[in-house]
Amino acid sequence: MITTDILIIGAGPTGLFAVFEAGLLKLKCHIIDALPQPGGQLTELYPKKPIFDIPGFPSINAGALVDNLMEQIKQFQPGFTLGETAQKLTKLEDGTFEVITNKGTVHHAKAVAIAGGLGTFEPRKPVLDNLADYEENGVEYFIKEPEHFRNKKVVIAGGGDSALDWSIFLTDIASEVTLIHRRNEFRGALDSVEKVQALKDQGKIHMVTPAEVRGLKGDGKLTAITVEKDGEIFDLETDYFIPLFGLTPKLGDIANWGLEIEKNAIVVNNALDYQTNIPGVYAIGDVNTYPGKLKLILCGFHEATLMCQSVYNMLNPGKKFVLKYTTVSGIDGFDGSRKEAEKAVVKKID
Repeated sequence: MITTDILIIGAGPTGLFAVFEAGLLKLKCHIIDALPQPGGQLTELYPKKPIFDIPGFPSINAGALVDNLMEQIKQFQPGFTLGETAQKLTKLEDGTFEVITNKGTVHHAKAVAIAGGLGTFEPRKPVLDNLADYEENGVEYFIKEPEHFRNKKVVIAGGGDSALDWSIFLTDIASEVTLIHRRNEFRGALDSVEKVQALKDQGKIHMVTPAEVRGLKGDGKLTAITVEKDGEIFDLETDYFIPLFGLTPKLGDIANWGLEIEKNAIVVNNALDYQTNIPGVYAIGDVNTYPGKLKLILCGFHEATLMCQSVYNMLNPGKKFVLKYTTVSGIDGFDGSRKEAEKAVVKKID
């Protein structure tokens, strides 16, 4: 069993920043996320896209923002359960919570903060008759372990950042990489498009455009895909087919936890602390709703801050916390590190 003060469901920017704010209050955090790496939409959908409304950054790439947040919280040593979804929540007699994932991992926490963005992400799947027959038998929707594709033939379908970036990455691992897209134009970061073009010119990436995958073939294990290009239909041998068509957000099992839901979002008390109708369970970031709600990262940061203050007060009744600016108090990490501003020098001037 994993034990923590605050169990955060969702490793997007709001969930990651909550770890920092909790750390300032000496509260330990553990994060569950369905994706195989932290960052949520920023990492999975548009890691190289610039974001222009983060205070202090005229422009910052989504992936860089996640990297910065991970560096910022490193000193507070959060735990991670990645590649699993929170499935069942139970409030125990002592007021604490037990959360079990789809893979049976048990978490025990004093408070729960749902920071799942728009919910859990499910891959958008191509419409193919026998698709389910080959899932985990040659069809993959996420690349969790790149070494899994070492010396294998891989076909990637898609026209966005994920398809471009993974095609580039796998050229040094797979024996053969083929990128299929229904258009000749790709919607991705310019440098990624240019890298794919260069790798194509070097014969390291095979391009099939404009084209679409029409079928899958194999005897229990995928051995080939059927492709249609310019009215011509042909088979392409492959070990793996990876369709990267984006993700569909859903609340998933969280919708069955007894929370007040309004238009696929969790209703919270924004007048105080973003707590839900279940005391001790909070919802912060894009997953929540309240009058005047704005789905912005900076709003999620604000909500995470007030949520952590509320949890501290709940766990320490009667104990007054004196808020100090970090420039005054400094930051003590759980790893023994300390960050603080330079002390003023007292020296006489003759």
